[in-house]
Amino acid sequence: MKAIEIQNKFGLDSLTSVDRPDPVASPFHAVVKIRAVSLNYRDLLTVEGKYNPRLALPLIPVSDGAGEVVEVGESVTRVKVGDRVAANFSQKWLAGEPARAKLGASLGGPLDGMLAEYRALHEEGLVHVPSHLSDEEAATLPCAAVTAWNSLIKMGGLIAGETVLVQGTGGVSIFALQFAELAGAQVIVTSSSDEKLERAKKLGAAFGINYKTTPDWDKRAKELTGGVGVDHIIEVGGAGTFGKSLRAIKIGGHIGLIGNLSGNTTEVNLVQILMQNVRIQGVLVGSRDTFEAMNRMITLHEIHPVIDRVFAFEEARKAFEYMAGGSHFGKICIKF
Repeated sequence: MKAIEIQNKFGLDSLTSVDRPDPVASPFHAVVKIRAVSLNYRDLLTVEGKYNPRLALPLIPVSDGAGEVVEVGESVTRVKVGDRVAANFSQKWLAGEPARAKLGASLGGPLDGMLAEYRALHEEGLVHVPSHLSDEEAATLPCAAVTAWNSLIKMGGLIAGETVLVQGTGGVSIFALQFAELAGAQVIVTSSSDEKLERAKKLGAAFGINYKTTPDWDKRAKELTGGVGVDHIIEVGGAGTFGKSLRAIKIGGHIGLIGNLSGNTTEVNLVQILMQNVRIQGVLVGSRDTFEAMNRMITLHEIHPVIDRVFAFEEARKAFEYMAGGSHFGKICIKF
């Protein structure tokens, strides 16, 4: 089978197409023919050696993929040949709270990822995908969608009438916009592009703030909520945005800490957190149970993920370069 590997060193230049033996289905495993994968910022950091430089190489990158079951082991009961499935990000996080053992079985590092023609995966790590989705759409779900759902719905407790601020228009933020709008929340989107803000409004956002022309976006967000502040923030910026998020959040509000696009370390005024009773929740994707709960809602309301661009398998490096450029709106996919 064909696969893409990070070979003996990190970096986009190290991405190499290789031939590997076709996998076989051991007793509790199923072989999945991968139809499409989608990229997350984590995948880019992994290839560049910035996520975990101690990962063993060679490594097949990319955690998110979807395809068709083509072979099952003799003891497999969860899936059958012909089923359309996606792989859960953490293969051993099936339910409950995260734990080191569960999180240590993550695809795309330390385990080989999905950027290959076939993958043999344990049946417990597979999730049936909504039937109305294309292969590319299904491939966007395991990380970005589950993270957004986990932050807002499962851990955030979002209810109708609340206000959600999403930072940027990447995969997690666009899924958060879609889920929040469906839940009856008012959504504020920040971006450096007026064009992207207009696209976000067509998806249901109530307001857009261009943080280039309005650098004090935290003040503008408070103005849009009558001075109260927003109920929930999808915090993907990290060091460069966290301080403003603390100023934009309402008393008793919730900040889902998801990304670090602008850095990992910043000074924090603890008094702001304490005196405003702010809840800051780190969000690391989610369990298989969370994935399946989200899929039931996606199926019921026939939600379609937003895909910016689809690359061919042979263009995998171009897909990573496109993500590094940061111009995408929604998800980037690679199709086999």
